Amino acid sequence: MENTLSYIYNAHFSGIQNLDFCLRLLIAFLIGGIIGYERSHRFKEAGIRTHILVCVTATLLMLVSKYGFADLMNEEGIVLLGTRGADSARIAAQVVSGISFLCAGVIFKVGSNIRGLTTAAGIWMTAGIGLAIGAGMYIPVLFCTLLLLILQYVMYRIPFTSETHGGNHLHFIVKSNHGFDKILHKQLDLWNAQVTNSRVTRNISNGTTDYDLIIRRYKDLEYSEVRRFAEEQGDIVISVSTSSLYMQG
Repeated sequence: MENTLSYIYNAHFSGIQNLDFCLRLLIAFLIGGIIGYERSHRFKEAGIRTHILVCVTATLLMLVSKYGFADLMNEEGIVLLGTRGADSARIAAQVVSGISFLCAGVIFKVGSNIRGLTTAAGIWMTAGIGLAIGAGMYIPVLFCTLLLLILQYVMYRIPFTSETHGGNHLHFIVKSNHGFDKILHKQLDLWNAQVTNSRVTRNISNGTTDYDLIIRRYKDLEYSEVRRFAEEQGDIVISVSTSSLYMQG
């Protein structure tokens, strides 16, 4: 009896199986990162971290779904006492569905940006890890946690994706027909800023033009930088305003 319990609760996955599980998680980590890098390079809201978390979590949940109930039988294939007739996957499925509502609660719009996607993906991954712990898949859980720690360490210390970039909402009101388009385009290049959204409105009644821009760059523009640029244009710029994308209400 003691040997049977040891087999059931400590060794229902062999070393080769655990290695295979970890390899699948690593592949998901890499593929999610590749997809996320492309999205991040285009300044999309869901970047590298979000895609990695989603891909790894989906892989972990699939492993739980396929192999997480291996300890319901002993080595002779006999169903353990108290588990006969039980639907073991029912609670696990409800956890996956229920946690999605919780994740939706942390996603919100700030200005023109969507925030909270990575946090939601992190909550989803935490739920997946909890299910794997409950299923006794300790090696994949430890490997997932290690991958997550590496991901967070790298992303916070090496700023190379849009998730670490800043952004601004710029609004200029200028006198029309003074070549402001070219001047602004040149200045944006000097600021190393990429325009992600723009709207130009010409007011015929008063002879002015409104420039409404959303830009992304390594860090937020300081108001002093924008004011200095406006002052250099003399009386061409009538008014200017700037705000961080992450501070808008």
